[in-house]
Amino acid sequence: MDINTIAKMAGVSRATVSRYLNNGYVSEEKREQIRRVIEQTGYVPSKQAQRLRTGKTNLVGVIIPKINSGSVGRMVSGMTDVFNKSSYQVLLANTANDPKAEVQYLRLFAEKGRVDGVIFIASVFDAAHLRAMDELSVPLVVLGQNLEGYSCVYQDDYRALFNLTERLLRKSEHPAYIGAIPTDVAAGNDRKRGFVDACKAAGLEVPDRAMAVADFTVDSGYTCAEKILETYPQVDTIVCATDTMAFGAMTCLREYGHRVPEDVQVAGVGDAELSQIITPSLTTVHYYYKTSGAEAANMLVGAMKSTDGVAREVRMGYEIRVRTSTR
Repeated sequence: MDINTIAKMAGVSRATVSRYLNNGYVSEEKREQIRRVIEQTGYVPSKQAQRLRTGKTNLVGVIIPKINSGSVGRMVSGMTDVFNKSSYQVLLANTANDPKAEVQYLRLFAEKGRVDGVIFIASVFDAAHLRAMDELSVPLVVLGQNLEGYSCVYQDDYRALFNLTERLLRKSEHPAYIGAIPTDVAAGNDRKRGFVDACKAAGLEVPDRAMAVADFTVDSGYTCAEKILETYPQVDTIVCATDTMAFGAMTCLREYGHRVPEDVQVAGVGDAELSQIITPSLTTVHYYYKTSGAEAANMLVGAMKSTDGVAREVRMGYEIRVRTSTR
């Protein structure tokens, strides 16, 4: 079974079938005739032949930091919705938060004929990352960070944390913060800046002992909260850079006999599924992760069809969801 047989059975030209298979223009009548024949015969076009003919693989590479992240899962879900409709298949590269693995995958995807484009859900950018990104001969979209000179879709981390903290400080005098590593620009740097600036705007100077750095896990959130209780016992609010850290902080507070939110209120970022289920339910920032994944995919599809080389960026909105972990 080949393209000539499909054309003969559908009563159309070989060129028409070729346009159909490559998403070119075909009238609705002829499109339906070809679709019906392909469905009846089970014909699958040769990917290798298509690649040789068009120079396209119809594959996109997606580099993710960890497979078991709820936010990453929502982003990937949004991407695949778009790519499936656009006839692209996804090669998913899970790096387990290893910067060296990220660079290796960027270099792998840079090899000619591997993929038609790349989405990189990034956390840090070092010199090796930037070199590997510059070596890419296909379009690249960075998701989750704003990096000058590259097409990006990112969350409004600074404003989100500023607004969240501003709200909590209405009933707080001794806030504390559990954040991420500073080299993570979005979750580490921008979110902390939003917290600190909101405190300054309220006339509060947060001491260093009231701030700790965690590693995106429940255990680290627990450990950081424990440290803050020891060094800053007057704490009455803990703002966390992620919901996962907040879950750990809440567990620690309860085990040390502190009521949430009566004694210490807690808030996070990400609106994970558990945030609505735990008791008390978690006040958090809701990011539109699935939509941001779809935006990144649409941006990449557009870049793969365009030759202008213009970098574009989309800053996503957010919503503060107030629940019972705060006063």
